[in-house]
Amino acid sequence: MRMLTTLLKPTSGTATVAGHDLLADPREVRRRIGYVSQSGAILPGTPLKDELELQAMLYGLSRREAAPRTRTVLAELELTGLDTRYPEALSGGQRRRFDIAFALLHEPALLFLDEPTTGLDPQSRAHLWDHIRALRAEKGITVFLTTHYLDEADTLCDRVLIIDHGRIVAEGAPAELKTGGRTLDDVFLDITGRSLREEVGA
Repeated sequence: MRMLTTLLKPTSGTATVAGHDLLADPREVRRRIGYVSQSGAILPGTPLKDELELQAMLYGLSRREAAPRTRTVLAELELTGLDTRYPEALSGGQRRRFDIAFALLHEPALLFLDEPTTGLDPQSRAHLWDHIRALRAEKGITVFLTTHYLDEADTLCDRVLIIDHGRIVAEGAPAELKTGGRTLDDVFLDITGRSLREEVGA
C-alpha cells in the first residue's frame, strides 16, 4: 500500500494508479488519491477544525474554499460539532472518521484505507462500515482497503485479493472464493496453512 500511495519507491515492476503511472507521474497520483494509514494522521494538541482547513489548503483549496469544504466533509461523516475538539477528546470511532475526513477533503477518486477498523468496538466498526459503503454508493469513490478481518472483506468488498508472503495467492469476488459453503476465513487458512508464523524482526 505504501508503494501504491507513492510513499515507498518500488524497486521493480509497474503500476497505474487512478489513471497515472506510479513511477513516471507520482504527483498526479497523489492529486487523485486519499490515504488513511493504520496509525492515523491526526496531530495531538491542535483543534481539529484548524487542522482540517489547513489540510484542505495544502490540497490546493483557497482559504475561502477550505471552510465550506471542511463543513461538507464533516457533515457527510456525522462529525458536525466535533471539530472544535482536540484529538485527545475523541473516541476511537470518531478519530477514525476524522482520519477519513482528512483524506476526503480534495475529493479523491480513489481512497486507500489501511486496516480502518482495527481496535474499534463492534458498534463503531459497524458505523464505519456504513460510511465506507456510502463513499462507494453515493460518491462513486473506489475504496481500496486492507484488513485482517475477513468478515469485513466479505461484507464491504466487490473483489478480494489474498496475499501470502507478498504474493497474490487468490483473487475474486467473495462469493467466487467461498465455494463449498466455506467462509473467507476458511479459504484463507486453506490456502496459506494453519501454522503460526513469526514475523521477521519481531
